[in-house]
Amino acid sequence: MQTNIDQTHWYDRIWAAFIFFTRLPFWRLHEPPKACYQTVVEHWPLTGWLTGGAMGLIIYFGSLVLPYSVTVLLAIAVRLLITGALHEDGLADFFDGFGGGGNKRQRILDIMKDSRIGTYGVLGLIFYELLLAATLISIPAYCAAFMVLAADTFSKMVTSQLILMMPYARNEEEAKAKTVYRKFNAWAGVSLAIQGLPAMLFFIWMMGLDWQVMIFIPAITFYMLYLLIWRKIHGYTGDCCGAVCLLVELTVYLVVSAINYMNPL
Repeated sequence: MQTNIDQTHWYDRIWAAFIFFTRLPFWRLHEPPKACYQTVVEHWPLTGWLTGGAMGLIIYFGSLVLPYSVTVLLAIAVRLLITGALHEDGLADFFDGFGGGGNKRQRILDIMKDSRIGTYGVLGLIFYELLLAATLISIPAYCAAFMVLAADTFSKMVTSQLILMMPYARNEEEAKAKTVYRKFNAWAGVSLAIQGLPAMLFFIWMMGLDWQVMIFIPAITFYMLYLLIWRKIHGYTGDCCGAVCLLVELTVYLVVSAINYMNPL
């Protein structure tokens, strides 16, 4: 008998989010009902506290005993191991689909579903990882350590709004994960803000940054990507969510890197 989402517990839904968005063996400890996976986006920023926190700890303490560039690369590698490169896979599919699919909706969707990576995906990932490493290396370790936690949780909170702004572009049977995220209610929206805003607000306050710049510019990146996705395929996919999350996060790093270049932190 299939469990209804309203019959599940809140801790099962959180557990499902950590199982879905990481490759750590949480499933060995507890397996929540399948219905809980419809709500994983509502707890997505919580997983950012794990991935961003791990990166921040490695950047801060690693920089005390290793060259900073080596530390940054190790931090990136650890996040890839924790997530199984889930979002990077989505980013590659996003570049392939939107780069090679032209304006044909079904072709874009078919390319994104194809497990093979194409030229656009390879080049997109290379440039993304180079920019990610370069921006982190350009920022002092103590700043970068807090920044990765703030950007990780914030970008996941922002990207979750795609679920409300457009429908799913496929049906459940065609979905890679065989799950379609449900549209969340106002209470879930408040919960997302509680999960995703505190680290960013603390980082802005700690570094004395302009909150309008730090919030507005990544939001512009999100909105431009939303317009692109809506114009091309009239709906989101899991790959779109992963790609938007990484690009919004990268925007935060680019903004802080630019601020640091003009006025060292």
